[in-house]
Amino acid sequence: MRVVTWNLWWRFGPWAERQKAILAGLRELQPDVVGLQEVWSADGENLAEWLAGELGLHWTWAASPASERWQRRIGEPGVEIGNAVLSRWPVVEREVLRLPAPEELDDGRLALYARLDAPGHPVPFFTVHLSSPLHASAVRRTQVTALAEFVAAHRGGTDFPPVVTGDFNAVPDSDEIRLFGGFRTAPVVPGQVFFDAWEYADPAAPSATWDTANDYVHPGLGPSTRIDYVHVGAPAGPDGIGTVRHVQRAGDGPVDGVWPSDHAAVVVDLAAPAPVQQTPEDDGTLATGTSAAPGRSGC
Repeated sequence: MRVVTWNLWWRFGPWAERQKAILAGLRELQPDVVGLQEVWSADGENLAEWLAGELGLHWTWAASPASERWQRRIGEPGVEIGNAVLSRWPVVEREVLRLPAPEELDDGRLALYARLDAPGHPVPFFTVHLSSPLHASAVRRTQVTALAEFVAAHRGGTDFPPVVTGDFNAVPDSDEIRLFGGFRTAPVVPGQVFFDAWEYADPAAPSATWDTANDYVHPGLGPSTRIDYVHVGAPAGPDGIGTVRHVQRAGDGPVDGVWPSDHAAVVVDLAAPAPVQQTPEDDGTLATGTSAAPGRSGC
């Protein structure tokens, strides 16, 4: 099962040209599941819906309750921002968590949960976008505490370990990442532990998802580093389902002269159950409040 996480940089920069580059990158990767952050919706159009339609995937999204704070930055009232999930399999359950933050930093960051009707073992999948100020580690610790409890409340009923993707805006050895992982320090939820999938990567592989080589990354915000993650619940499920098989960076260069986003994507291949034959009657429908493009059949 191929999982991708990617922050799409909302409507900043040459967003229309970037949109084409994002699609080209995802089409080349052929993901099964994608967690997206900074997704825009405006004038009846939604970037996640468009990508899902082009890729033949199901989709669901959640809008920030404080999009106006973002709109002031680009002078475009009415443009929403949020998180989204694209999936090869139908989304049969979803829920949204508004992450805690003090009023002066609260720009409506979210965690989005989607249960994916994968054959054999439904997948509890999450995508999140934590607060970004460099000084906000304490805020992010509060947010990962809420996130861990949110995951614990929705991970049951399947042997597939929870998969948590997103832009954590935190470096790998930060307090908030260690707290969420739960094995370098005490876990938020007793017994709930997550592996950072990148720890399975080739140590020589480029890892920075916030990379000063990117034309859209302001060098004044610090050196190149990794702030985007795929976390997988540990231990793996029966027969090793959910085990990390391969990790790579993607979206880390321009497409036809345009960088897709200010973030690179993280791509993770997870061990999945053996495929079973699907029939048209197996296709599910999305939970209320979600939408889908025609899903691809098979496993």
